[in-house]
Amino acid sequence: MHRVLARPALLVLATLSAALLTPVGAVLAQEQSAAPLSIKPARASERRAVQRRVSETRAPEPRSTSDEAAIKTRMNQWTVGLAAGLPDGGFVRLASEMARTMDDGDNMRLIPMVTRGTTSNIADLLYLRGVDVAVTYADAFDFYAKQAGLSNINDRIRYVLRFFISDVHIYAREEFKSLQDLKGQKIAVGTAGVAAAHTGPLIFRRLGIDIEPVAIGGPVALEKLHKGEIAAMVYVASKPGELFSGKKADPGFHFVPVPYTQQFSDFYYPTSIKADTYPGLVAPDTAVETIAVPSVLAVYNWKPGSDRADRVNRFVDALFTNLARLQQPPFHPGWKDLNLEAQVPGWQRYPYVDAVLERMKNEANVGLPPAATGSLSQQERFEAFLESQAKAPTSKAEKEELYRSFLDWSRKRQGK
Repeated sequence: MHRVLARPALLVLATLSAALLTPVGAVLAQEQSAAPLSIKPARASERRAVQRRVSETRAPEPRSTSDEAAIKTRMNQWTVGLAAGLPDGGFVRLASEMARTMDDGDNMRLIPMVTRGTTSNIADLLYLRGVDVAVTYADAFDFYAKQAGLSNINDRIRYVLRFFISDVHIYAREEFKSLQDLKGQKIAVGTAGVAAAHTGPLIFRRLGIDIEPVAIGGPVALEKLHKGEIAAMVYVASKPGELFSGKKADPGFHFVPVPYTQQFSDFYYPTSIKADTYPGLVAPDTAVETIAVPSVLAVYNWKPGSDRADRVNRFVDALFTNLARLQQPPFHPGWKDLNLEAQVPGWQRYPYVDAVLERMKNEANVGLPPAATGSLSQQERFEAFLESQAKAPTSKAEKEELYRSFLDWSRKRQGK
């Protein structure tokens, strides 16, 4: 029995040994005889493809220290950091649009930064490395100049443009008719970093009205207002504000007037919330007076002739050169409302801006296309519009309000 079983095993071993001992050349000969290989030369394109694949698999040639230093210098030479604000804030979009239009390779690169909010952007501009430009609100100076004790802030930070004007909306339960009625009440003022979180408490503080601020905002604040957990909420946004835009009638709730008084003459403008802005919330042919705070595109006032000052100057040049592009779709429609000549109460303009504006005026005088002068042609039309008015404005605030009316009138005429 043992001998019978051994024979198959020996056959297997013999077969394996023969396979292992067969010369490689014999195996190749068998394969070639079964399927002859083509010896046709490869095409040039095929050779290049093979060479490319081989080159891609090779490790990159090491750069010298001097090469990398040159790259680093080139990439940083004309790169500017912009503190924009919170991710869900409107200024992040504006900063992104600026970056897209101003991008000029190594000649200019703007890097928008998501930050802790428009108010804290002042601190970023003062102290954070790589930040030369920031978007904030004009009344942020009140905090840093008075509460933070920075008496020289006007020398260190200057403005390039007055950005968009945002209206103060104070929305409350019907029983609270005035700001004084809200004394001692819970008021939602928004989360840290948003404009309302700074401007809201500041308004009540200036009027001597003590409130209990609640750090919530937006839809959450509106929900708590309807549940009766808070008396009112503060919302700061360019009108129409997204929170109230298109909102239907809301019985039992209304906008509380914010009278323009001497306490607000430093940073704010008088304005009103009208029925055509929020038809569901304001009765026809009526308006609720309130105040507006301008946003500011600010820069650090570096010493003239320094590398950082040259970088900021190039940023200003690139921005003003591309303003005409920014005023066209698909960019934010608010770019069309910019008034390049507008001043910001309590702030000083960055000196180089005056030189750029003067140059743009001279270019317009020698017959350059209107697009090359940004909004200056619109400003000139507004001046003509003022001359046609029966009563000229008596203050800067009245002139600013009339300018906003002029913009609304212009848009309606254009069917926009």
